[in-house]
Amino acid sequence: MAGVKKKWRKARRQVAALPYRFDMQGELEVLLITSRETRRWVLPKGWPMPGRKPHRAAEREAYEEAGLKGRISKAVFGTYEYDKRLDNGMVVSCEVSVFPLHVTGQRSRWPEWGQRELCWCTPHEAADLVQEGDLKLLLHAFIPDEVPALS
Repeated sequence: MAGVKKKWRKARRQVAALPYRFDMQGELEVLLITSRETRRWVLPKGWPMPGRKPHRAAEREAYEEAGLKGRISKAVFGTYEYDKRLDNGMVVSCEVSVFPLHVTGQRSRWPEWGQRELCWCTPHEAADLVQEGDLKLLLHAFIPDEVPALS
């Protein structure tokens, strides 16, 4: 088929932060950001980083993409899959490990400042905004009291 790139067979691994905080009334909020290319609502995520544990790589992505500071869980909360189109046009299946990040602050500027939109919303509102079915389920199930120890 002309113009159609083949899909990579083996799922590639990525890491994501699930940023959360409590508003002034004590209500749980999570942060979604837009992807740079498709402008879809997503979690801050990226490829694993050599020399960094997966939860630390997810923490770094949250800083680079949204300027977030906080305490990240060492344990995976859950995983989801999605298809990513690479720069060369190839589509790869990605399995994303999600690490909760209790947000304690946000910088006024960060590496990708101005390149994405940010949205603090309830987990249920966030689930309505994302496209990936398994991510929707993770957001609906997110209860910070059940988050493993933070680092």
